[in-house]
Amino acid sequence: MSAFHWLGHGLTMALEPQTLLYGLTGCLLGTLVGVLPGIGPTSAIAMLLPLTAVLPPGPALVMMAAIYYGAMYGGSTTAIVVNIPGEASSVPTALDGYPLARQGRAGAALGVAAVASFVAGTLGLVGLTFFAPTLATVALAFGPPEYFALTVLAAALVASLSGGHGLKGAAAALLGLLVAMVGLDPVTGVARWTFGWLPLTAGFPFVAVIIGLFAVSEVLMAAEERVRHLYETRVRGWLPTRRDLRLATPAMLRASLLGFLLGLLPGCSPSVTTFVAYDAERRLSRRPERFGRGAIEGVAAAEAANNATSTAGFVPLFALGLPAGPVPAVLLGGLMMYGLDPGPELFRQHPDLVWTVIASMYVGNLILLLLNLPLIGLWVRVARVPFAVLGPAILVLSALGAYSLRYSLFDVGVALAFGAVGYGLRKLGFPVAPLVLANVLAPLMEESFRQSLTMAGGSPAIFVSRPLAGAFLALAVGVLVVGLRRRGRSEPAAPGGPVAA
Repeated sequence: MSAFHWLGHGLTMALEPQTLLYGLTGCLLGTLVGVLPGIGPTSAIAMLLPLTAVLPPGPALVMMAAIYYGAMYGGSTTAIVVNIPGEASSVPTALDGYPLARQGRAGAALGVAAVASFVAGTLGLVGLTFFAPTLATVALAFGPPEYFALTVLAAALVASLSGGHGLKGAAAALLGLLVAMVGLDPVTGVARWTFGWLPLTAGFPFVAVIIGLFAVSEVLMAAEERVRHLYETRVRGWLPTRRDLRLATPAMLRASLLGFLLGLLPGCSPSVTTFVAYDAERRLSRRPERFGRGAIEGVAAAEAANNATSTAGFVPLFALGLPAGPVPAVLLGGLMMYGLDPGPELFRQHPDLVWTVIASMYVGNLILLLLNLPLIGLWVRVARVPFAVLGPAILVLSALGAYSLRYSLFDVGVALAFGAVGYGLRKLGFPVAPLVLANVLAPLMEESFRQSLTMAGGSPAIFVSRPLAGAFLALAVGVLVVGLRRRGRSEPAAPGGPVAA
């Protein structure tokens, strides 16, 4: 049977009342998990794994998958409305989504985020449906040297995300690297920068860091300015306009393709691909200065890459048994608890189950679109809530999100401490995005670098002797050179002297 026939058969199974009910439940739970900072789809799915003892495999896996992509949908909501990116992948969405909300255009940002998520999820499913075994082989071409080179390329984007800040952006990135180094060495297990304090051995939890940098610092800034509402601007429109969709459509299509291709690589999570897609869109824009100040294309690119990467993660999971990130790893555990071995034989031995899950994702994407669009009006009304009420509510929500990570008050303290750090950075004009991206990339960069040197007996030549790794490094150098040239042209000439380089 062809993929079309199996997909039709899977749709028949996915639309059965019981399976549809579990898929709808997963979409609702996933959206809630995405809206609430700190919980995350990994924890939610892990808590549901005991259900594998009582539920048949089809409905259980459909519900777990729905929680995953439902959380990808819901994560944009608080990032746009109240500047709380509950996951690293929602940070690029907040960079433009929250400025749009402050301009009275939260409805447009939320609408574009929902449409971009739907488009990217659907396009990703087309790739999963028809090209899974072929595309999965791409992941096998990547070893530690290629991963290191890819992280170097992504790190080159730090300069781009710094905008015109130059040295301040580099300083913020170095701070992000320093924060990521706190804890146990990933190879030797030696404690670093812990000063003998036991809670620091696990490092700073990333979600608590970004909650502090964005949500807590925003409340501090608003309190200092004595605002009456989080957004003083009147709400302008509850849905995106035709112009918004016209601007966003090319961005969401490009980001969908980029996010899907990068998502095939194990370890290349949405937290990385969203930054890459966001920066790529900024570079392609005719008005890159709008990004970070309320560009609807930035929201579309980030959300499309987020959902495309999440969908792409099912390709190596089903076709090779390789989880592309924490959530697919938990789903892999769910498959194995049912006695199912992911890999090339999964499509042959259990086609009904695999195609039911794939088909349910088409249905789930449509459910999430229909679920999220009507809720836009509800979220937009946040603008009318007095800051005297909303500010403390954001702090409480931030504290709960940080506490839910490990049920530790230490994580709440981390969120508050980085709230003060974020407040100081914003007051001094330092960009926050380079800090966040450097913190995301540091663990994968360090681990892949040291694994590569171990493979090569300590010789760094391995990074240029392998074609793919060398191509990534050359591209990273090109990105830096182009960025420096653009910055040199954009800076005004000094009186009586040449243009500043």
